[in-house]
Amino acid sequence: MQIDRLKIADILLVRPKKLGDGRGYFMETFRENLFQLEAGPVHFVQDNQSLSAEVGTVRGLHFQMPPKAQGKLVSCVAGALLDVAVDIRHGSPTYGQHVATELTGDNGHQLWLPPGFAHGFCTLMPDTIVSYKVTDYYSFEHDRGLSWDDPAIGIDWPVEARSVILSEKDKHQPQLADLPVLFTYGE
Repeated sequence: MQIDRLKIADILLVRPKKLGDGRGYFMETFRENLFQLEAGPVHFVQDNQSLSAEVGTVRGLHFQMPPKAQGKLVSCVAGALLDVAVDIRHGSPTYGQHVATELTGDNGHQLWLPPGFAHGFCTLMPDTIVSYKVTDYYSFEHDRGLSWDDPAIGIDWPVEARSVILSEKDKHQPQLADLPVLFTYGE
């Protein structure tokens, strides 16, 4: 397993090693001791999975505010997606910046986002299945989001705005400039 820091150092790209033969492959997708060497003490409490049937489905940008903030380890089980993390920690040198990486069922890569980041993705293939581990339980009362197409964030989504498939919730999320201080860098 190789773990790399991306341009926002707190975001990790986890690249499990696939061992293949004529039968298929084996891949160790999570190993706590190796993961914690890079991410620090992390304890996962819930696993989630979503299926997006259509190419161009955008889910996000989502996060949970404190005291129910979640870290997420995101992977693609089938299909492909562009996975995005946005730094929403006030005072961070990378506040409002994002990283994006392609996760596929074939590459097995995973993206780690600690609390203080908004998360979203866009499907690149039909019937894309996303799986993610989280560090706190889902809480409707703490569930928040950002506008997927906020020009201040500047995500280069692989779908045109007129063709994007969004939930009603994601059609009405606030801009980054309208987000109150929920996370502070270094806390």
